[in-house]
Amino acid sequence: MELVRYEEGDLTLTISACVSSCVYEDYPSPVQIQGLHVNGAACSTQEELVDRAVAVYVKLLERSNKMTVLERFEAAGVVPVVVLENAADAVPTAKALASGGLDCMEITFRTDAAADSIKAVAEQCPDVLVGAGTVITLDQAKTAVECGAKFIVSPGFNPKVVEWCLENDIPVTPGCVTPTEITMAYEMGLRIVKFFPAGVYGGLNALKNLSAPFTMMKFIPTGGVNAANLGEFAAAPFIHAVGGSWVCPKKDISEHNFEKIAALAKEAHEICLGFEVAHIGVNCDNEDEAMEVAKGFEKAFGFAVKPGNSSNFAGPSIEVMKSQYLGKNGHIAVRTNSIPAAVAELAKRGFEPDWDTAKKKGDKVTAVYLKGEIGGFAVHLLQK
Repeated sequence: MELVRYEEGDLTLTISACVSSCVYEDYPSPVQIQGLHVNGAACSTQEELVDRAVAVYVKLLERSNKMTVLERFEAAGVVPVVVLENAADAVPTAKALASGGLDCMEITFRTDAAADSIKAVAEQCPDVLVGAGTVITLDQAKTAVECGAKFIVSPGFNPKVVEWCLENDIPVTPGCVTPTEITMAYEMGLRIVKFFPAGVYGGLNALKNLSAPFTMMKFIPTGGVNAANLGEFAAAPFIHAVGGSWVCPKKDISEHNFEKIAALAKEAHEICLGFEVAHIGVNCDNEDEAMEVAKGFEKAFGFAVKPGNSSNFAGPSIEVMKSQYLGKNGHIAVRTNSIPAAVAELAKRGFEPDWDTAKKKGDKVTAVYLKGEIGGFAVHLLQK
């Protein structure tokens, strides 16, 4: 019986119940092993199990660094595209964006100040994830990484840049707008690409059509995304994050309007979260009581009853459970544009998801409860 399976590239760790168990606790997360296969090679002794498990586990942690970068993109929702004429403005801009909730920034190689700006942020703002954008040549990529860039973004697909980044474990998101370019990126192992300029190449409608054959790909649209359409982009299942300069206009940077930049960042982050009450849940003891309660709301307010497997809905906003479920007083569903972004933000506010309650569609979480209650109500996130 397979219990846990980790996969990344050609590296596979499978834990199965085939030999006696042992626990190795000296790593960030304990590794409990009841049988292990690494790249298809079975281990039989307890000592070998521990050695191989720890080796693979550490390797997975090391390799996950690039995923950490991409996860931070998803958590922020917006990756600010920053154009700096003066490297002295880099750190104040980074701090302004971070204070508004956007703790990552793409400093573009559109100016001579790019390298020094990246270096300044990397050295003075350790909590800000800084990378390089508008990277067209391999030399620019190397310079950016030498200065402390943690990721590379290109406006187009340069195989030399992508190959070098992959060889050096540098996360890279090249610009890909055609099926040919997306296929090339996929063949090189990428699963997230930039879509630039999004407004010129058809925006959300184009991405929706491209995502149909490329279901395994996610996109970071940049160019043509702004506060007015951000929510629509953020809620789309094929969008990983969005990029944009509207949160940090060149004029505001040069005029040191950092409070305005912080406010724009906060607005963008809140739009990405898009919190709103979806429905309220009422707990009942059984199916008959649940139907009676639902019909009561229909009789009083005309909320049409829609029967379900575990609950009935009275209109779109009242869910009547057929059993005593989570929450002493019931539950409240809060809709969000991005569950990953919501989970990351709620963690900062002291709330933790209960992943045992998560519902998924494919590999995407569509709903998950938070641990604990608020005012006697369990609360769950609901993906828009």
